[in-house]
Formats: sequence, structure tokens, C-alpha cells
Amino acid sequence: MSTITTADGTNIFYKDWGPKDAQPVLFSHGWPLSADAWDGQMLFMLQNGFRVVAHDRRGHGRSDQPATGNDMDTYADDLAAVMDALDLKNTIMVGHSTGGGEVARYIGRHGTARVAKAVLIGAVPPIMASSAEFPGGLDISVFDGIRKGVFDNRSQFYLDLAVPFYGMNRDGQAINEGLRQEFWREGMAGGIVGQYECIHEFSEIDYTADLRKIDVPTLVIHGDDDQIVPFAHAGELTAKIVKDAILKVYEGAPHGLAATHQDKLNADLLAFAKA
Repeated sequence: MSTITTADGTNIFYKDWGPKDAQPVLFSHGWPLSADAWDGQMLFMLQNGFRVVAHDRRGHGRSDQPATGNDMDTYADDLAAVMDALDLKNTIMVGHSTGGGEVARYIGRHGTARVAKAVLIGAVPPIMASSAEFPGGLDISVFDGIRKGVFDNRSQFYLDLAVPFYGMNRDGQAINEGLRQEFWREGMAGGIVGQYECIHEFSEIDYTADLRKIDVPTLVIHGDDDQIVPFAHAGELTAKIVKDAILKVYEGAPHGLAATHQDKLNADLLAFAKA
């Protein structure tokens, strides 16, 4: 496996496909998944001439499962370590859900010297939980329930979570068992410590200051039927905070739109990358 070792000795798994002199597209995955969640986008962008890179966040997938550093600042620094090790330049950063917070925090901490554009898909910024500045968010009890589900029976919780994640509970939508099992497989490949601690990072961290530091062209994509990260408290607000951001709303799309709306998302990513 391809890995880089961070300053604290954690091994981070990554995929790196395509010509080294091509423009890189760097993907950051959502919780509790891994880089494999991006396979449909990575293969497509590779076929269209781009270099594609994705890593497994610490505590997730094939990366190490340390008991420390499971916080967004460290996630962003791990991402910086990957970018530095691979010497990625003129990068198009793409983040889904928690990965969108990771992209925002990376820019907030490390700037945009290596970044050309950013794409935030169903992303958690500015903050998922209700706050004084953004009171329309989710009650903390929602995230306490997620913590309980992970602690009590992580395997069953992930099988159950996949259903609203991909909108399989909506009228006229069948259970896609393959997609559900893939969500479970990626989730269970990670470790309970990192995934449990990550819940705080995607729910209670305020990314507003990071969003305000984004100074590259930014595309915000969000499904208006997202049952995990509600559009009105996430993508809609983010598009107002990030200067000159472009907002695309996918009508009826769920949180896991990279899978359910793969062709539409791929076309939008390619168009934005080439613009």
C-alpha cells in the first residue's frame, strides 16, 4: 500500500493515479468512509486527463488508527503532509461532508499556495450543530445519538445509516443492497476510536473563519433532500460566506449524491475543473 508518515508517526494511506505532470484533483471523503467512496469520480477524472489523489483520514479505512490526533486541525495537517509529500500544485480540492470541513480547515491553516480551486459537496461547514451565530442547526442530541449508535453497535448503526444517507427511505426508492453493504464495508474498515472522536469534529466545529479565507474559485454542491447535512444550514450558508462561490443545488438529491447522482456530479466536476 502507498502511505506517507506524518509528523506524529501516523501512516496515512493514499491513492495516486495518473500522469504526475497532469493537474491534480484531491478528494477528501466523508464520515465514516474512506477514499473508496470517490472511486466513481476518480476513475472519471482520470479518464479525462487529470491526476487523481485521495487519502484515508486517520482512524478511517487503511490508515493508522491512533488514539491521538483525531481532530480537524490534525486532519488538515495530515492532508498537508500528503500534498507536500506528493508535491501537489495547482490542485483542485474536493471535499464531501466531513471532507468538506477538512478542505476548509486545510485552507484556513495552510492557505492556497498549492490550491487552484475548491469544491464542497454536501459539506458540513459552517457548523452542523446550532450555534449563537447559526441557530438553525441540529440539536446536540442528534449527535449524541450518533455517538451512542457507534458505541453500542457500530456495525448495525452503519447498515441503518446508509439508508437515509443515500435516500433509500424516500417514496419510490428501493434499497440498493450493494451500495448499503459498501457503506458498511468502508465504515467497518476504520477504527471505533477515530470514528467516534470524529463525530465532534463534523458536528460541533465552526468553520466560518476557514470559509472566509478561501480565495480561490469555489463550487458548492448540495442536495436539497440531504437528510444528514441539511442544505439550508450548510451549503446554502457556505455559498454566502465564501466569496464569489458558485452554488449548485441538486433537486431531490440525498447526502450520498456522489453515488446516487454520479454522472451529474462527474459532469459538473469536469466542467468546473476545465473552466
